[in-house]
Amino acid sequence: MEFVLQPFITIYHMVSYVLQSPKRILSYAHTGFLSVLDRFSFRKESQAERAESEKLEKMVNEMIDQQKGKETKKENLEPVFSYRYKAKKANGKIFQGTMEGSSIRDVKDFLVNEGYDIVDIAPRKKYDMDINIGGKFKAADLSFSLTQLATYLRAGIPLIDSVRILEKQSEKAEHRKIYQKIVYELLKGENLSVAMERQGDKFPALLVNMIKTAELTGDLTTVLDDMSDYYTSKEETRKAMISAMTYPVVVLTIAIGVVIFILTTIVPKFVDMYAANDAKIPWLTTTIMGVSGFITKNYLMILFVVIGVIGGFIYAYKKLRTFRSNVQVILMHVPVVSKIIIYNEVYNFTKTFASLLNHGVFITDSMEILAKITNNEVYKHLIYKTIINLNKGANISDSFKDSWAFPVAAYEMIVTGENTGQLGLMMEKVANYYQVLHKNIVKQLQSLMEPIMIAFLAVIVGTIILSVILPMFDIYSKIQ
Repeated sequence: MEFVLQPFITIYHMVSYVLQSPKRILSYAHTGFLSVLDRFSFRKESQAERAESEKLEKMVNEMIDQQKGKETKKENLEPVFSYRYKAKKANGKIFQGTMEGSSIRDVKDFLVNEGYDIVDIAPRKKYDMDINIGGKFKAADLSFSLTQLATYLRAGIPLIDSVRILEKQSEKAEHRKIYQKIVYELLKGENLSVAMERQGDKFPALLVNMIKTAELTGDLTTVLDDMSDYYTSKEETRKAMISAMTYPVVVLTIAIGVVIFILTTIVPKFVDMYAANDAKIPWLTTTIMGVSGFITKNYLMILFVVIGVIGGFIYAYKKLRTFRSNVQVILMHVPVVSKIIIYNEVYNFTKTFASLLNHGVFITDSMEILAKITNNEVYKHLIYKTIINLNKGANISDSFKDSWAFPVAAYEMIVTGENTGQLGLMMEKVANYYQVLHKNIVKQLQSLMEPIMIAFLAVIVGTIILSVILPMFDIYSKIQ
């Protein structure tokens, strides 16, 4: 029996040595973390890149203000007021709603023109808040809506009537209200791009700029179809990532639930039984019993700590640029995960860049749009660097040369596109290539995660079961 348990005893002594003091745990963790950073040689580099990226961003913003002459400050937009109204539909049903407009007369005329009988309308009070918030269009929403809009326009339906159809067909109240606002702007004589731009962040900057370009060229339906395909492709990529993460998350959640159930329900019963029979408790069982007791007594504190850590991480990642940059740099050096992130970012960059170039958007304007739509600080740094280099007369490829975050194959394709004058075509080919690579590695991750999660669950549950069984041998020997 001792021979069989010898490996477990050896592991116990190794673990107990580490667990003797919290100071030693922190020391080992700190040393290990620094060794990982030094191993990949990106710790100092990332700090330098962050400083340079902030400097470049400041230079780019100043340059954009100078080039555009601060047009946004010079625009004389009409003041917008918010009103709450009560109206009657054609079927006699009375409903309430809110509407923004330059005057109460404009809003009333708009509602009447839309086929409603006004019962009451008045400016909204300060405390009058909308229940329906949000309404930001996602890739899946845009993929379907843009296809419909292009179809309606191609069939000869006027733009205003096409948007009205989208409003009636929309299942989300927030989207219906946005479409209503767009119709209001169109009736005032504004272009579709301006109407969409005045909805704040509801529509992506990329889509607004592409429609603005299409209005200049007179080829709106083609651009709408292309953007529909673009957002369909992005949605497929997003679903592939969700699918890859669903299995491990579900298995891990079940595993945690099973372990907590065993530790808090089953283990305490065995503890009472062993105490009643005066059984000799091995180290493994003692450890599991200690963990069980700690969870049972402090489950509320553990729950609050876990929620606090997760919430703090999410908040810091969204709000703190330095923290987000550090997390992204670390993840982009983790095996397998790094390829998933880099392939996805390269695909998004080249796919979007190709769409902009192929529809006549200037390269500098394209870079400004690309900097707005990416959330990865590493690639924002590369884009800012590109904008500066372009204004100095350098090539786009100079910014991506020898960059650890940009694959050599993609860089060489940019160089080829610049030399041949077919940069848009080359970017399209790069996007297709890395989309395939991204899908393949996501599939590999899915096939790899299944045995890893099963082995993980087997080890954890098996260790707990072994800790419960071991004292039974002592009880059995006493019976003999």
